[in-house]
Amino acid sequence: QVQLVESGGGLVQAGGSLRLACEVSGLTFSQYAMGWFRQAPGKEREFAAAISRSGGSFLLADSVKGRFTISRDSAKKMVYLQMNSLKADDTAVYYCAARQFLATTRAYDYSYWGQGTQVTVSS
Repeated sequence: QVQLVESGGGLVQAGGSLRLACEVSGLTFSQYAMGWFRQAPGKEREFAAAISRSGGSFLLADSVKGRFTISRDSAKKMVYLQMNSLKADDTAVYYCAARQFLATTRAYDYSYWGQGTQVTVSS
């Protein structure tokens, strides 16, 4: 049974930082690219960041470049999203997702999803 469990969300002031974590189980972690997506109230789910199977390459949405960093720990089967200089527009539910082989920016490419963690940035 594949499980992706996010943690680390919360309430933070604008300009602050949060680190999201996603614990992965039930799949061969090295075969999966990992992504972070987010969905704000009343909006469609959007891409935030993705990382390759090896961790050697990554993709970032323009809106988070220079502020967010994605990383993975193969030994722990964990994926992280370090979020700095947070803005009110970053408020959303953040989802971790897994896709076999190549990382992409499209949500429909990802096969497995976590339940999400709420991030709220107060201005």
